[in-house]
Amino acid sequence: MTDDVQSAFIDIPGVRNFRDAGGVGALRRGVLFRSGSLHELAPEGALRLKALGLRTVIDLRSRFELDVWPDLRHDLDHETFSLPTLPANREDAEHPWPEDQATLYPFMAATAGPSLVAAIRRLGAPGTLSAVVHCAVGKDRTGLTIAVVQSLLGASEADITADYLLSNTGLGLLDGPTPYTDETGAERISRPVSAELLASSFAWIHDRHGSLPAYLHAHGATDADLDALRANLSA
Repeated sequence: MTDDVQSAFIDIPGVRNFRDAGGVGALRRGVLFRSGSLHELAPEGALRLKALGLRTVIDLRSRFELDVWPDLRHDLDHETFSLPTLPANREDAEHPWPEDQATLYPFMAATAGPSLVAAIRRLGAPGTLSAVVHCAVGKDRTGLTIAVVQSLLGASEADITADYLLSNTGLGLLDGPTPYTDETGAERISRPVSAELLASSFAWIHDRHGSLPAYLHAHGATDADLDALRANLSA
């Protein structure tokens, strides 16, 4: 990336890890943002989102997370779309979320197809931008979704990975794992992301489908959907 990586971050009071996803591949700046959840969004943060022209929020969290930590709006006028990356909630009896990151990333690739296609269609629709894609802290589920969009916009693996790794800066994980309390009230550990983790999601996709577009097509995306995304987000 040619720009100073720190320039991607934007201070939105009450929101963690908020940054511009643009400037990577053909994805232009100022139209697609990524972050943690908006459940602690401050009034000043809402004013800053309004100044960014926010029209759409794509929330990748589970229904359980939304019930416990609903996003705040502070009278913001935007549409919110719930597009869960993972099934049900982390303690679902049939499809529990993997506890370790090395297993989580291939698991996300296996479960995220419908969410990714729905997000691509929404981001390619007229009147959608600017948009924010978020999960709980904007690291794993958001990381994969944004990486897929950037890849479809022609970004190199190196640039996608460099942008993805900024979550370690945005979440204070450069010095290692930190504890947190999840939506169920359980104590957990937030761990840094690594290039190998994101690569394992894409490896799963390529091993089973041959290419990212083929994977998306298998989940219902059309060439017109992908073209619309590129047209709407390209510089």
